[in-house]
Amino acid sequence: MRIETERLIITEFTPDMAQVVQENSVDEDNRRFVPDEVWETVEEARETLAFLISQYGSFEGPLVYPVTVRQTGDNIGYVQLCPVDDGKWEIGYHIGKKYTGNGYATEAVKAFLPVIAEQAGISEVYGICLAENTASQAVLRKCGFTVIFSGIAGYQGEDREVVKTVWRA
Repeated sequence: MRIETERLIITEFTPDMAQVVQENSVDEDNRRFVPDEVWETVEEARETLAFLISQYGSFEGPLVYPVTVRQTGDNIGYVQLCPVDDGKWEIGYHIGKKYTGNGYATEAVKAFLPVIAEQAGISEVYGICLAENTASQAVLRKCGFTVIFSGIAGYQGEDREVVKTVWRA
């Protein structure tokens, strides 16, 4: 996969990206909002990348792609499509803390979503985040997701206040 926007390139992970993936994963926002996507060591990131790379070409597991800045080549995060219950899919994304506030997540999701939905043959994608994650809610809203639930639900193994949204092609 290769998707290019005005400022970004979304492509496939390679094993040599483990160091920057690990560094991006340990920022305070990632620890707070998606702690299951934090890798404390480069070796943990390397093992995860090996698994993610093995999923390319299949629609059985998570489909995770790095986001890089076109001008500098900096790997700033990722976008992903993950299977959830009953044949449904969820969008995910993370932009490293030092790159946030620049609209990169919105730009990446807007470019990625229609392409990956078509490849997966799906017309609905869900977005779920903690209610306190207002930045993620803003990204989802700007990308055409609409709220379908707001309240207490299971999130990362705990009952938390969440916002569930849906995007339809």
